[in-house]
Amino acid sequence: MKSGRGALTALHLFLVWATTAAVVPALGYGLVLTAWGGGTGAAVPVLALGVPLLVGLLAIAGIPARTVVPLCGSAPRRLGWAVLIFLLGTLGVLAGLAAYGGDVDLGSAGTRIALTGAPYAVAAALFVPSRWVRLGALAALAAAVAYGGFVGPAQAQQRRHEADVARYREKPELLDLGAAPPGMQVSHAVVGPASFSVDYRPVREGYELGYVGLVVRSPLTPAPRCPEPADKGVTCTVDAHGGMRTVRRLPREVTLVRRYRNVEVEVTSQTLDESGLRHLLDTLHPLSDTELAELMREKKIDHGV
Repeated sequence: MKSGRGALTALHLFLVWATTAAVVPALGYGLVLTAWGGGTGAAVPVLALGVPLLVGLLAIAGIPARTVVPLCGSAPRRLGWAVLIFLLGTLGVLAGLAAYGGDVDLGSAGTRIALTGAPYAVAAALFVPSRWVRLGALAALAAAVAYGGFVGPAQAQQRRHEADVARYREKPELLDLGAAPPGMQVSHAVVGPASFSVDYRPVREGYELGYVGLVVRSPLTPAPRCPEPADKGVTCTVDAHGGMRTVRRLPREVTLVRRYRNVEVEVTSQTLDESGLRHLLDTLHPLSDTELAELMREKKIDHGV
């Protein structure tokens, strides 16, 4: 491409980009505001005025390229070219909005406004009769598709994952987990503002019965103590180490409470005996990153209120 034609082509693409980067965001904001205030019907007049205005401005932006782009050689053909650029570029803008709605990072507000004109400039470049300009436009289109369809969503998913991990780790002193009793597994865990609860159920749930509940919380009292007066049908004792044991006769249910570091841990079950509950308490350990990742991957952990 000769230098004179190259300069005209560059000016042409710049004018297309500058025009659409200035008008399209303003038109979009106008549509949103009128629809918000008066409903969809109120946005129709804005669209009816804005679209012809943008097409007309694109046709004007194509005037310097009338000797470079064949479709811009005459006023009627230039108007048809402007309509094509508007349609193709708007498809690109809508794709960008869909990606942004999917939490794909498109930079700051200023960057997003600048990017609004890019699809129109790429569309205009496809009509320039130059192999290198068209190859550049196709490369830009491929890069946008790769980022918006694959790289960006993967990064967004990673950011969401890291944000979820940070939320779960807000109070790491509560995130203690015990080894699942034989034949059981963690079925659900809930991270609350002042507690961490875990449900253990049989691996073959539906075929076998069983349940163990673990609750790690900030201490409710200076030391575990039996309620007074004692509940009927409930036996409660506190050992020399401060551990509390509660047994309800009907239905039989065993509950053990123990201090662990700076938290209070409670385990309870109607199916697991006292030795099994004590073993679970003895295996308490801080929830590892691997265990947390597995719970998140299997959707077995939630935030509580």
